[in-house]
Amino acid sequence: MKDPVSREAPPVRSPRWLRSPLPLILVGLVLSSGVDAQSSRRDRTFEEVTEVLEVQVPVNVTDRDGEPIRDLTVENFTVLDDGEEREVVDLRIVDLETIEPEEEEQIPSAARRHFLLLFDLSFSSPAAIVKARQAAQQFILGALHPSDLVGVAVHTVDSGSRLVVTFTPDRAQLARAIDTLGAPRLLDRTVRDPLRFVIDRPYDPLSSMASNDSTQGQQGIAQSLGETVMQHLVVIGKQMARTEKSFARGRISSWSRSMGDLARMLGSVEGRKHVVYFSEGFDGRLIFGRAASGDDPAVQEDMLNIGRGAYWMVDMDDIYGNAGLQSDVRVMLEEFRRNDAVIQAVDISGLTAGTAAAERIHSVGQDALFYLANDTGGELYSEANDFGDQLLEVLDRSSVTYVLSFRPEGLMRDGSFRRLKVRVDDVPRGARVSHRMGYYAPRPFEDLHPLEKNLLASDAIAAATPKTEVNLDVLTAAFRASEDLAYAPVIVEIDGTSLLVGHQGELLSVELYAYVTDHTGQIRDFFTQMISMDLRRKREAFERTGLKYYGHLDLPSGSYLLRVLVRNADTGRTGVATSALEVSDELEAQPVLLPPFFLEEPGSWFLVREKQGQGFERSVVYPFTVNGEPYIPAAKPALASHQEARFCLVAYNVGSELTVDSEVLGGNGEVILEAGEVDVLERTVTGIDGLDKLLATFRPNGLSPGNYTLKVAIHDPTAGLLGTNSIPFSIR
Repeated sequence: MKDPVSREAPPVRSPRWLRSPLPLILVGLVLSSGVDAQSSRRDRTFEEVTEVLEVQVPVNVTDRDGEPIRDLTVENFTVLDDGEEREVVDLRIVDLETIEPEEEEQIPSAARRHFLLLFDLSFSSPAAIVKARQAAQQFILGALHPSDLVGVAVHTVDSGSRLVVTFTPDRAQLARAIDTLGAPRLLDRTVRDPLRFVIDRPYDPLSSMASNDSTQGQQGIAQSLGETVMQHLVVIGKQMARTEKSFARGRISSWSRSMGDLARMLGSVEGRKHVVYFSEGFDGRLIFGRAASGDDPAVQEDMLNIGRGAYWMVDMDDIYGNAGLQSDVRVMLEEFRRNDAVIQAVDISGLTAGTAAAERIHSVGQDALFYLANDTGGELYSEANDFGDQLLEVLDRSSVTYVLSFRPEGLMRDGSFRRLKVRVDDVPRGARVSHRMGYYAPRPFEDLHPLEKNLLASDAIAAATPKTEVNLDVLTAAFRASEDLAYAPVIVEIDGTSLLVGHQGELLSVELYAYVTDHTGQIRDFFTQMISMDLRRKREAFERTGLKYYGHLDLPSGSYLLRVLVRNADTGRTGVATSALEVSDELEAQPVLLPPFFLEEPGSWFLVREKQGQGFERSVVYPFTVNGEPYIPAAKPALASHQEARFCLVAYNVGSELTVDSEVLGGNGEVILEAGEVDVLERTVTGIDGLDKLLATFRPNGLSPGNYTLKVAIHDPTAGLLGTNSIPFSIR
């Protein structure tokens, strides 16, 4: 229907519930008498079912020349799970050469290529590490496919592996991580992101590559960064130098254990992980022993002592290697293989060529690096400056990935390892099949290491694939705030029943993460919060309703994707939802219509508002008001079939005469004729130039139970269509 509206429309006084003071509603968790009404109003049903685990196996098939084989079907594949054949219930094919940019977000995590740039600070000189940064930056900024996810980590024997930035599409944060290598002095300590997507404010990643910039200012910034990082690495180097040679084997043993721990943590990330290991390597003779050489006086002396029976004069480990270290390293490499992680070793000793120490390290370190790479299926790259092109030539074999899914039978949640074998039929002779060697059975969430839990969350956010263990709905829109930034409120509605499945205690901890990325994958703003609740005497009410969260983002003009993850911190049950967000360029003064904001009665939810001081820029405006009175919009209104509901339309840069048009869409997008009726009650006075608010009602007119979309459009009698927007709703 169409309803003409003018600025002279008579005012309609807001009902009493609409004028409730917002600060009393959103300052914390509130339980009101409206909870019982929520039970009858909402139709969120959740049926607890037996857990069905689906295992995804990414498979690459190449011909004898290393070229990917395309056009295989599910009939070509056979999967053996611990020797038993399993039915392939789903097959997805991801071809990076043909995939369209808008399809990249649909790539499953198991099919994405994951790279962890690991800088070894224990077995590398500071000068080599600093110089290796540029090669790493060139790799992430110029060589990778947009869908590839990359993380940055540093490793020392004393502290093990530390994740600087998690696996992310944000090349700017990655460049910053490589610039600083985690040096605390170079990071903005006001940015606190528990998942490690963001370590600093957004910036231009190309500014760090001063070698490609002729300006003196950029060169000065790069030189200052290099000097600070060098100081940071020298301190670490001095700490390692205190270790006497007699403890060298102990250092390698500690290194292998901490690297094995890293491999286990990487098991939380789906898909193959390429660990690009920047190192000068360690003395391989400590593991393998000395190569036999008749010209080596030490070897001649050892052979003479052995011939005389003077074994006490011979260090057998020097000749044959240390059996204990060999065992430690083998166990470590097995962890990498089991967790589908490949070491791509980059020898950076050549970056300090010309010194005696560099030549010595280069001569003994490459054997160890080759062993690590070769034993996990990777390669050794002896020229650090050229490793990117060489590595991508190898990775071209993985440009086509077949993701096979099967459901194991009788799987226990005991963390046991199960071996996989994939056979491919009807392929050319000499074809090569590459796939993960197996998988670990799931473990209870509470048994996972904190880093594993964080990697599970960050992987789900980076993949942006919806998860519905916890049902949630998200509403966001962009309000004008300043010339540079828009204020984008984010409302997250979390279903109480699905959130509490399997939860036994009276205390509830909920993790909430929201990140917004632009078209390049750069994170432009975020907020996170841990929410704690006491469910004593409230659990039944909470299950009938749920949790409603209010946060906000500050964004410049552009197109964005909002990614929201909610997780029960005790059970691990997770929900993931995404929402597209368009922030118009206010300088163009084009007409803009925001989504319909349905006014919701107080007391329908347990309400939480964001903590102040998170993210990058924060303002204090609250945009949801009608005639100066605040209201709380619904992310997904749940209506009765004959219920009349009020909503507010917010528009920018529209004329004095407007016509409102609406239609209802079904679940498959079809227009449902004669469904829904919209009446405009009032065009309110905002006092803000270019901002209009219209208060209207919507009647579903007998729609049957289900999910729908209300689409609203505004027209000008002379200019025509000014804007459209929509919101999903349900009929209980």
